[in-house]
Amino acid sequence: MTSKSDTPPSYEEALHHPKFDQSPGQPPYGAPLPSPPSYSPSPGMFPSQPGYWGHGGAYPQSSMYPGPGFSPAGIAIPTLSAGLHASNPGDMEDLISSQWDSTSIRHAFIRKVYFILTIQLAVTFSVISVFTFVDSVKMFVISYPVIYWTSYVVFLLVYCILICCKEPRRRFPLNLVLLGIFTVAFSYMAGTISSYYETKAVFLAMGITATVCVAVTVFCFQTKVDFTSCGGFLCIAAVLLMIIGIVTAVVLSFQYVPWLHMLYAAIGAIVYTLFLVYNTQLLIGNRELAISPEEYIYGALSLYVDIVNIFLFILQISGAATE
Repeated sequence: MTSKSDTPPSYEEALHHPKFDQSPGQPPYGAPLPSPPSYSPSPGMFPSQPGYWGHGGAYPQSSMYPGPGFSPAGIAIPTLSAGLHASNPGDMEDLISSQWDSTSIRHAFIRKVYFILTIQLAVTFSVISVFTFVDSVKMFVISYPVIYWTSYVVFLLVYCILICCKEPRRRFPLNLVLLGIFTVAFSYMAGTISSYYETKAVFLAMGITATVCVAVTVFCFQTKVDFTSCGGFLCIAAVLLMIIGIVTAVVLSFQYVPWLHMLYAAIGAIVYTLFLVYNTQLLIGNRELAISPEEYIYGALSLYVDIVNIFLFILQISGAATE
């Protein structure tokens, strides 16, 4: 509530009682009034608080409060448009439009990556099927291991080139050709390894790999857990896997601890499954890290390497189990 002494005088009282003109700090009658106080939640801001009329004796102008239900002139109205003023409704439309365009670009990028990945996997598993079912081809690749090592060298060289040269647009045809060479070399390697196992073990490994890949993809599209922040952990896991592989190769060459081979294959399958989760979330976006929509060849390459390595490690486990 407001005390009587705090209320402003009426117009008639101001005319007939000059004593109001003699109040300290008040300008003489007829002089222009100072501008109204700025909008800030300070004491004395509103008429119901003491001290509002005591700021220099200034009276509020009639244009400051046009009438009931109207906001004070010159005061910005708070809105819920994430910092956008009500006077600029087009900014909110531009923001929504940009977000929609970004989402559509990301979806087109994902479709392109999985299209390339489908072609790569179709080529690889076709080669594996030929090397598994055709006995003459199986005996050829087993008899000439030098072709396997040649394909391994080509695989490493092309892989390093594709990783180091991440998809400039001017190099797009070259990257696509290199990706085709990489796919053929890796397919030959996978087919050569599959030729040493029974047909039942190969089909079992294919089925388990397909199940794991579908489950991982569905999980990555549904979960809110961010695995893109675990890159350091995955690098450590990859180094440990390499060390375990070297130790396993040395131990198995002396015919010690035969079950160590299956343990190494199980660890490798788990590590590359985690890599598949990581690379899939990089592909999806909306995480701490994401792949640029222009790097669809790199995205398809990373997923392809993860899936084929999961197949090879599971093949070692299923092959040892069938034997």
